[in-house]
Amino acid sequence: MAEKGEEFHHPSLRRSCLCRPINIPRTKPTNEVLNLIKDFCVTDKDLKEYMKLLMADLHKGLAKATHPKSIVKCYPTYIQDLPTGQEVGKFLALDLGGTNFRVLMIELQRNHFESISTTFVIPQEKMVGSGKDLFDHVAACLHIFIVEQKLESECMPLGFTYSFPLVQKALDRGLIERWTKGFKCEDILGDDVVKVLQEALIRRGIHKNVKIKAVLNDTAGTLMACAWKSPYCRVGLIVGTGTNACYVEKQQNAEMFDGQDHGGGIVLINCEWGAFGDDGSLNFIRRPEDDEIDKNSINPGRQLHEKMISGMYMGEIVRLLLLKCTKHGALFGGKASSELNQRDRFLTKYVSEIESDEPGKFDNCKAVLEELDLKNANESDYANVRYICEMVSRRAAYMCSAGLCTLIKKTGEKRVTVGIDGSVYRFHPHFHDLMMEKMSSLIKPGVVFDLMLAEDGSGRGAALTAASAL
Repeated sequence: MAEKGEEFHHPSLRRSCLCRPINIPRTKPTNEVLNLIKDFCVTDKDLKEYMKLLMADLHKGLAKATHPKSIVKCYPTYIQDLPTGQEVGKFLALDLGGTNFRVLMIELQRNHFESISTTFVIPQEKMVGSGKDLFDHVAACLHIFIVEQKLESECMPLGFTYSFPLVQKALDRGLIERWTKGFKCEDILGDDVVKVLQEALIRRGIHKNVKIKAVLNDTAGTLMACAWKSPYCRVGLIVGTGTNACYVEKQQNAEMFDGQDHGGGIVLINCEWGAFGDDGSLNFIRRPEDDEIDKNSINPGRQLHEKMISGMYMGEIVRLLLLKCTKHGALFGGKASSELNQRDRFLTKYVSEIESDEPGKFDNCKAVLEELDLKNANESDYANVRYICEMVSRRAAYMCSAGLCTLIKKTGEKRVTVGIDGSVYRFHPHFHDLMMEKMSSLIKPGVVFDLMLAEDGSGRGAALTAASAL
């Protein structure tokens, strides 16, 4: 079904740092729970230290001399031309970055677009099998879409949103650096992902229907999609299954960029900030629950920043804290259910549902706990559970806020729009407001910012990037 390209009216789609005061619910826990999880509170002092460390890592990633050993890699994306709103044409887009994979057809018109998309599931065995099997599945999905939309006689430019760490060598060439978010196709590490896709299209017999013009990640797509709407967009952020950010940098500061200047003197930088802290720099705010998350992950010791923030891990952090409080007798009468003892059983969506309850009411909280076979929970337990969810959400939002303030400072601009997408930001009832609250206190005086919810950054952003290559 075609979707008109109207702005998605998130209740807080765009707010500047000069907006009205923000009233975010804060639940009062029992003293026992307060004391048990007080270490999950990140202070402004912590966040300012975080900002200093991130800025230092950005400089290391940008410089040739320090890039090889840098943690925050700051890869040039080779995107130099931001959208103007005047782009036109019909494009295909692929969006690979999680357990669901999308194929889209997007028609850009001046200040307007229409899109048709189909979502396909990636089976678990494809996520951790061979790269050939994964991309053959991608090609098969694209083939189904081409047939369904009767595009067999057309040859269309394609933008490929590939939301995993990539060492970009050109707009249409990028080497697979590593896998995240539960994927592990190690046989194609170091390969050019565009070439891998192209070979799959050839095997499928649809290579004549598609011209791959650009590969980008979802943060770059988000920035491009929002820049199509706002000329001030200079930073992109994803907070969903994973987290990452990008920003617009001067080419003279991006020493790893070796492309030809198109005249604007800028290039989008893919920070890969999920790896921030992999060298131990964030140990001062990491907690035992973070260590437990990392130990049981598919990639121990990697993506430590992401594991403190993103939707893939948020629910499990809450579960570990609930268990901690239960073992100390501060929750559920000291008795945990078998459901609560099951790893990854507390879903991240539960956090959003519980925090969506009106202050003082616990309807969603009660329903979630009943689902976890905690049917004897009382009002005190409900308040404590909500408080624990709030603490985990707040830490994630505050860390994102400190990161964005650092990137805004790095752009050197006095007015900046941040394009944001991802399920945590989009669906958590207070994440946006938590970020506005904290960014307003951390941002450099004299700088004005606003946060814009992206409208299909991975799809439309890919089309806009492909358009820039024509």
